[in-house]
Amino acid sequence: MSSLRIALAQLNVTVGDLDRNRLLLEEAIRRAAAWRADLVITPELAVCGYPPEDLLLKPQFVEANLRVVERLRSATRGGLTALVGFVDRDRRGRLFNAAAVLSNGRHAATYRKQCLPNYGVFDEQRYFTAGTQSMMMELGGWRVGVTICEDLWDGAPCRRLAAAGAQVLANLSASPYHVGKLIERERVFARRAREHRMAIAYCNLVGGQDELIFDGASLMLDLRGRRLAQGAQFQEDLVVVDLLPEQAGRGRSRRGRAVPVRLPSPPANRPALRQQPAVQLEPLEEIYEALTLGVRDYVRKNGFSSVVLGLSGGIDSALTACIAADALGPTQVIGVVMPSRFSSADTQEDARRVGRALGIEAQEVSIEPIFAACLQTLKPLFGDRPEDLTEQNLQARIRGLLLMALSNKFGWLVLTTGNKSEMATGYTTLYGDMAGGFAAIKDVPKTLVYELARFRNRRGPNRPIPESVLKRDPTAELAHRQRDQDTLPPYSVLDRILKAYVEEDRSLQEILAGNRMEPAMVHRVLQMVDRSEYKRRQGPPGIKITPKAFGKDRRMPITNRYREGLHV
Repeated sequence: MSSLRIALAQLNVTVGDLDRNRLLLEEAIRRAAAWRADLVITPELAVCGYPPEDLLLKPQFVEANLRVVERLRSATRGGLTALVGFVDRDRRGRLFNAAAVLSNGRHAATYRKQCLPNYGVFDEQRYFTAGTQSMMMELGGWRVGVTICEDLWDGAPCRRLAAAGAQVLANLSASPYHVGKLIERERVFARRAREHRMAIAYCNLVGGQDELIFDGASLMLDLRGRRLAQGAQFQEDLVVVDLLPEQAGRGRSRRGRAVPVRLPSPPANRPALRQQPAVQLEPLEEIYEALTLGVRDYVRKNGFSSVVLGLSGGIDSALTACIAADALGPTQVIGVVMPSRFSSADTQEDARRVGRALGIEAQEVSIEPIFAACLQTLKPLFGDRPEDLTEQNLQARIRGLLLMALSNKFGWLVLTTGNKSEMATGYTTLYGDMAGGFAAIKDVPKTLVYELARFRNRRGPNRPIPESVLKRDPTAELAHRQRDQDTLPPYSVLDRILKAYVEEDRSLQEILAGNRMEPAMVHRVLQMVDRSEYKRRQGPPGIKITPKAFGKDRRMPITNRYREGLHV
């Protein structure tokens, strides 16, 4: 038996952009055909984009997606077989997350996903009906089982296909990124390959979709779980692999339920492959590339060309400016320096230095006249009450007002600069520094902000973030001699608490166990997290890079009287 040439087409499709997605799929099929591939695998729901969410409740959307699949048939004339992700519908109107088997100009068969995830950011059981039947393709003597994303993670569909004699498992996927996800995927998939003695061809989506990032990194594993090839991370790629008979299962068993789909024999006289090894990004570079891709795709896919952000001279705005400039190009980024009576000369000069180093347009407008006017206007209402957080928040809201005015006037998207530590504890101002269209570092803990800033300086070509920014005590500069640590524990301690409570769902007692932390301090942090849910619900979307981000990952009620440590 000859080798099986498989192409993994990891594509950056856009939810709802059916015409552009069709063109991307047609081009991927043409490129695979040029390599004389036997089989090209595309990502999960590549026709309509992932996740389509409540677009699936529009019958006309589902119908348009079905028409695209029929138009794609002609791209496979000449013997190529393509697995294309789409939304299927039966006569009863039920919807299925499905894969179309397009071969030699025909829609030969359809596979319907059996395992529908309904945890974390996934909500597939809201829309789809689970498939009940396995599918086997017989392709030039090869037996290829078809699965979609969670089918491979769950494992039950894999066992059924192995029992039916599959030699290769094809998987169409849209697997969102978070730190460590690539390692986790390869470990799970390698275990599946070894358990069932079959090769795995896994094709993942790439690109940003609202708060989700899909990192690509498609995989080809042999029956021993060894990596034969990997797609690029965070960019489109076509990975073409020749799978040898000894690298796949023998396919001798014929037990189990499977629908055989017999397809044309592989083409002859194929061009030789020169497989380039995938470049594995180191951890900080991986996170930075995820953030850059997330900003680029959110801005461009939503029709913006430029972004604007406040430059404070602090670490968060400096990192956000770097990400924006790298994502869009410096000419598409506008930084605004907005000093007040509490702004130091050092922080303002650092803000200007960041702008100059990145080559972004920098504008400057003092908030002092507006702040003074607001205080004067409110004085009859405030009376003799002493200054407090009200006056601090007023400054942040003036800055938000100015940025939104620039957005309205020039069509720029406002990037907010708050990090996960601030969002978690509510150390942020509603309608102030939270005002904007997209939160680039919303899921980045403060300690990681510093690591990423140092990484960006090391990567060059210059060092855009001054050393003074990295060494200065964090401060919002909304009051005299203010420091973040006047209100919060040191970030090295705070981020450990937040990771345990928010990402790992640990209780107060579990957090305290084995940690030398003051119980009252930990309890206060947990209360800050719980009380700030109403703020987070009103903030802009932001890029998910941790295993559990605020938003779809963690859906807490705003009206909620349960408090850690107060109940038996």
